Amino acid sequence: MAKAPQNAISPTREENFPEWYQQVVRAADLAENSEVRGCMVIKPWGYGLWEQIQRQLDAWFKATGHKNAYFPLLIPVSYLEKEATHVEGFATECAVVTHHRLELKDGKMVPSGELTEPYVIRPTSETIIGAAFARWVQSYRDLPLLINQWANVMRWEMRPRLFLRTAEFLWQEGHTAHETAEEAMEEAKKMHDVYERFLTDHLAVPVIAGEKTQAERFPGALNTFTVEAMVQDRKAIQAGTSHFLGQNFSKAAGIEFEGRESRREFAWTTSWGVSTRLIGTLLMAHSDDDGLILPPRVAPTHVMILPVTPKPEHEGPILEACAKLAAELSTQTFHGDAVRVEVDQRDLGGGVKNWEWIKKGVPVRIEIGPRDLESGSVALTRRDQSPKDKQFLPSADAVAAITKILQDIQDSLLARAVAFRDANLVEITAMEEFRKFFTPLNKEQPEIHGGFALVHWAGSSEDEEALKQEMRITVRCIPKDAAMRGGPGTCILTGKPAEGRVIFAKSY
Repeated sequence: MAKAPQNAISPTREENFPEWYQQVVRAADLAENSEVRGCMVIKPWGYGLWEQIQRQLDAWFKATGHKNAYFPLLIPVSYLEKEATHVEGFATECAVVTHHRLELKDGKMVPSGELTEPYVIRPTSETIIGAAFARWVQSYRDLPLLINQWANVMRWEMRPRLFLRTAEFLWQEGHTAHETAEEAMEEAKKMHDVYERFLTDHLAVPVIAGEKTQAERFPGALNTFTVEAMVQDRKAIQAGTSHFLGQNFSKAAGIEFEGRESRREFAWTTSWGVSTRLIGTLLMAHSDDDGLILPPRVAPTHVMILPVTPKPEHEGPILEACAKLAAELSTQTFHGDAVRVEVDQRDLGGGVKNWEWIKKGVPVRIEIGPRDLESGSVALTRRDQSPKDKQFLPSADAVAAITKILQDIQDSLLARAVAFRDANLVEITAMEEFRKFFTPLNKEQPEIHGGFALVHWAGSSEDEEALKQEMRITVRCIPKDAAMRGGPGTCILTGKPAEGRVIFAKSY
């Protein structure tokens, strides 16, 4: 079997974390940059991962009463103008369609047929969905209206990075309308909890759930709730948000209904979403210097079986044994799904195939060679352990144990990520210590420092902006957890009384 390099991914995380990330995406064959600047091609392994995330989240949405629908990609500019705060927040990111055809002139295709009103390619859909809700809602009996959309959106990104920030990305956006403010707030918090549980239980990524400060809220929202993940360079990723929009969008869109007292009232609305950024989040949270590591619950394939056929006469019996094992493993279940198994029958060297699946992060690899065939055993390797740590098991034992092995991998990834986060979550009480915490110790490795700073805070939005400009840090959230938020104290910056602590971090 071919010998692997000392590190399959170069540079390593410690040497150059941003470049390491790009190399893991490439080595795992998840995606590539497209001909359109800032946009990506999601390749089959990457899209298979997104399909698992989508399928599992979609089941949760439907279990909480939501229905899927689809709305137009193009949004009239006049719709955005109705909600001034909202359009201001997205104005610099909008891609605008101004013409409806092309004509050939001097050998070049040029736009012609200027539109009466320009359209924006949706950066988010509150305004166009609000227009539909205004048609659908006439009475309190039509409420609550619980809608979700799986779609693509476009936000013109100047510094793209695959899965983290691209001009076009895939997501889901939930939009709901309610009779009362209390019902809408309950909905926003419910979906916030869904995201927190999904990241923890399915992606094995522990998050800090909380509320955004006024400076960091979604444009047009009264409250924004977030889940913040720490990845291995100690930066934060905003992995999902849920917004209580009050009546801002319903008034702009005219979502009115006849209330129980026969008075016209405006609906109370929410919106909430996660995107393909979840793939970048789990990659940065779990992967190592050999490549991607996938949590089994969302892995496109749970088990990859690798036939080892050193001689032509071995091929038939070994492939037959592999097929038999795959069929037996597929009868086992993992969290209600059949174990997903493949046999890699490509005409490639065993070492090449083995390292390809290591880099792609498949949770379990099983090799069957001539000696294994004779002994009735298999060689099993877990992706969360060293490639050298093989278990030699009777084939029947491997089948019986596969569900437990997958769960052990899922649990170990979560435990590892929790330990890392907790080790880099620091309570700070002095501004000097705060500045030091976010200052790189090594100019050669500026990315490897900091973490989550838990501090008492009573600063203004202007104070937050000043720290953002000076130190590239932001308030990630006001923690939901009462113990983490703590009690009253003194603001680390202003010296004013603070109700509790917030999380500061550098972020993607």
